[in-house]
Amino acid sequence: MLEWAAERFQFVLSVVLRPKESRRFVLLPRRWVVERTFAWLNLSRRLSKDYERLMSSSETWIYLAMIKLMANRLA
Repeated sequence: MLEWAAERFQFVLSVVLRPKESRRFVLLPRRWVVERTFAWLNLSRRLSKDYERLMSSSETWIYLAMIKLMANRLA
């Protein structure tokens, strides 16, 4: 998977793990970007639960939610 992403998109994915010695909140680099995107997707009622049987249907609904978000920003 990492090789595919590096080859296709010319960037390297890295997994950011929480330090094992810490039991409290630790600010992790760039994690907020992913969490913010998930929060935007959860604004779409259809994506709040997993209603779809096929993965392609779920993927399509994610595309539609992001298209709606981008279109609202352009308007």
